[in-house]
Amino acid sequence: MHSAPRTHRTATLTAVIAAALSGLLVLSGCSSAVGSEGGSTSGEPAKGGTLHVGTTVDLVPAAVFTNSSDTINVLIGQVYDSLIDYPNDKVEPQPSLATSWETAPDGLSLKLNLRDDVKFHSGRDFTSKDVEFSIKTWADPKWTVQFLRTAAAITGFDTSDPHAIVLKFDHPLSNVFDLLDLLPIIDSETFDGLGEGKEYVGTGPFTFKSWTPQSKLVFERNEDYWKGAPKLDGVDVSIVPDAQSLVSQLRSGQLDLILGASNRDMDNLAKTGKFDTVPFVGSERQIYVGTNVTNPALKDVRVRQAIALAVDRDRVVKEVYRGVGYPIALPWPKYSPAYDAARNEEFKRDAAKAKALVKQVGEVPTLPLEYSTASPNYELVAQVIQANLAEVGIKVELQPNEHATQIEKLIGGTFPALWILDHAYAQYVPSTLAVTAYPFNADKNSSNFVDAEYKEHANAAWEIASDPSGPEAVAAYKKVSDDLLEKLFLIELNITFLQTEKSKAVQDIAWNKRSELNFGKTWLDK
Repeated sequence: MHSAPRTHRTATLTAVIAAALSGLLVLSGCSSAVGSEGGSTSGEPAKGGTLHVGTTVDLVPAAVFTNSSDTINVLIGQVYDSLIDYPNDKVEPQPSLATSWETAPDGLSLKLNLRDDVKFHSGRDFTSKDVEFSIKTWADPKWTVQFLRTAAAITGFDTSDPHAIVLKFDHPLSNVFDLLDLLPIIDSETFDGLGEGKEYVGTGPFTFKSWTPQSKLVFERNEDYWKGAPKLDGVDVSIVPDAQSLVSQLRSGQLDLILGASNRDMDNLAKTGKFDTVPFVGSERQIYVGTNVTNPALKDVRVRQAIALAVDRDRVVKEVYRGVGYPIALPWPKYSPAYDAARNEEFKRDAAKAKALVKQVGEVPTLPLEYSTASPNYELVAQVIQANLAEVGIKVELQPNEHATQIEKLIGGTFPALWILDHAYAQYVPSTLAVTAYPFNADKNSSNFVDAEYKEHANAAWEIASDPSGPEAVAAYKKVSDDLLEKLFLIELNITFLQTEKSKAVQDIAWNKRSELNFGKTWLDK
């Protein structure tokens, strides 16, 4: 029943990601398996206890479907399930709430067979109507979901069978399984409470109990979870805006696991031998410099080229990310069918060439360079970039923003000049990036970059009906890569991974390709 064209990673690529993981673990000092991690164990997994998690950013209910913060990702990972799950080492759908599937030969419909033994936290049965509701919710512009275009391209729903659904498309969707991996299945009956931060009802391993703004989220074990009840009694997420306080609370035992500390602090914690650093391998992130191409100083592509040539990607990897990652000029990870090692060298650091380009353009006014305060990593990257650009004659003023403000500007395209953030989605089918991610979406993006050729190439890659890693698809991705390097509306720096630091008492944490931690099998060895 599984659709053969959608299985598009080979055993060789699995070996590549395994090798990458092995190298990263040497760097980070952690002993992890792809997708899950444990530490020292004293026997059989113990039941009970509350896992205390710390994050730097508060929940923003209106942004709950944006995958834009650690807190949102923890919420989604505990409360909701998706229809399919990608393994962390490949883009190959595996059953979750959908047990099997079949794509029509013309690529214009997809039948999903659904589990018949799953209940929402409210006790209501999960059915095909919930799939339809969830997809239509993501297609609603109100929620500014990055996958809006793909969700909206599903134009027909046959829900006559409560345990099967047929999705119909106006054109083939090369990334439809990306959507089904990321889409949380939500409960229509309690949906009004979701936007207010009062109710989050899914089918996942933990139930949402409460959110105290600027303070804490509380989750409790779902005794009736269809995969088996978790061992933990619950998960408490504390909001700790100051990253140094976050580190101190982990050291003191107030927290068991933290998200949002700098790689430098995590590295130092791991060296004590009391903590483990866990990189979310298989869920790559790309740190980048964004540009508003409508800014008069940045409208000239030569200025953007000068920035791309000036930045010291090796220094960012080494000093900020402590060796976790590698430099890039294009967003694709090494196992992607769009990856091209040679093209990643096209903007290798060349300060002399960057200076010459600035001289051609003439004086460039001082530009703001904005970054999020969600992690100290962003400030450290901004400082490196500021020094690099000053060397070639471009002055920037650093401007920190609260993370919610940074994301609001990203979605609205209201950065006046330059900004630093990381993005995801390049770890999926390559067409997803160009029709999905806020910085890249060919229809509307954060750089206010409008280009008919880029849009044509993005749509062509998106609408391929053949194997998304086959020759036709690879040729289409090459055109998208050409656009990214030639138009240069944003400047990629490095591929890296989100990381968490945890006490050695925390056993069997897991993460997925969408950067969500899942504590369904986690236990505390205390």
